Amino acid sequence: MQQRMATANNIKQRLQATTNTVVGGQTIRNRLHNFGLRARRPVRGTTLTAIRRAWCTQHVRWQRQQWAQVLFTDESRFCLEPADGRIRVWRRRGERFAEGAVRERQRFGGGSVMVWGGITTRLRTPLYHVLGNLTGVRYQNEILQLLVVPALQAIGPRAILQDDNAPPHRSAAVNTFIQQARVNRMLWPANSPDLNPIEHMWDELCCREQQHHPPPANLGQLLQWLQ
Repeated sequence: MQQRMATANNIKQRLQATTNTVVGGQTIRNRLHNFGLRARRPVRGTTLTAIRRAWCTQHVRWQRQQWAQVLFTDESRFCLEPADGRIRVWRRRGERFAEGAVRERQRFGGGSVMVWGGITTRLRTPLYHVLGNLTGVRYQNEILQLLVVPALQAIGPRAILQDDNAPPHRSAAVNTFIQQARVNRMLWPANSPDLNPIEHMWDELCCREQQHHPPPANLGQLLQWLQ
């Protein structure tokens, strides 16, 4: 089936327009069921574009010593009260609104902090607190100069910087600084967070945050705990 996102009504209208045949939506659903097709929520993921495939093909044979030269970087936002579905409560049937089974809902997760970090196979940068909006100038002055360049120097002369294609990372000022500082930057396919191993670190940090007892009471404690 080519048009997997088409609804029964879409198929009904298309069939009527092309063959002038009127078929009910339930009839279409029944025929699809006969072929083993059921309506399910689609998996949310990143499509394999030609650029992503080319990047993977280029790096699939890299050895550990080559990956050890790469500084993987990214920003991530942590909420004071995470709402990613991992929190569970033990209750019986009919106890959905029982005392102790209801969790108070905080607007916007009770507030959040954004942090920047970088990792390699041998070291990690300090976890930097990003206050407000991260612009290209701030990315250059506060992160590249103070954190990235020293980390790349610690890695060695063949060090490679990986950062994504967020607008602050690709501003004209940042590109000029990258060239002047002679930073070797890895070409990165757009919309490819799944290729960055630092995403696993963010996920692990989020899991540990939820398991921390007592939980952080305010954003200051949250930031201190993350760092």
